[in-house]
Amino acid sequence: MEPLIFSLDERLANPGDTWSVTGHLDESGYELGDHEFTLPEGIDYDVVLTNAGEGILATGLLRAHVVGTCDRCLEDAAFDIAGEVDGYYLFEEPEQLGEDEDEADYELVAPDRTIDLSGALIAALVMETPFVVLCREDCAGLCPVCGANLNEEDCGHAAQLEDRREQERLEASPFAALAGLDLSGAAHEGDSATE
Repeated sequence: MEPLIFSLDERLANPGDTWSVTGHLDESGYELGDHEFTLPEGIDYDVVLTNAGEGILATGLLRAHVVGTCDRCLEDAAFDIAGEVDGYYLFEEPEQLGEDEDEADYELVAPDRTIDLSGALIAALVMETPFVVLCREDCAGLCPVCGANLNEEDCGHAAQLEDRREQERLEASPFAALAGLDLSGAAHEGDSATE
């Protein structure tokens, strides 16, 4: 993502001062792991910058329409994101961090008194991106035999695979060895023993 720089001026000169910033970024896409996503309508953001004394707190919302690839059928999967933006930009490096803090919790205000909101925006986008991307919740995926999209057609292989799995399950049963056992002779021997 391109840097989104804001210069800190008199609007944020004193603790408690706020400045609302809204805008649109013509960002084309982003990557997450081995997934690639496009942003056909870019990103809209609405963020409030607050002078919190020791730094600038950035809070607000980000909205985007995202298109990726369905993990099951490999067709396009589109979804909307509304993520919470949360960034903290300290004026000075802290002497020591609290027990529940680490360097990932903040950035520093640049020497030229600017902050870059792009990191907070991409973090909000990533946090709301689903781990498993689906074109629809009940996506049937691809046939493992012929590769047909099972959302569009039933190639018949699913029933064959299910029959094969059931047969394998029965054969793996510890009682499978008893299936071929002829108990008819044993029943007659038992009858003669009771006479």
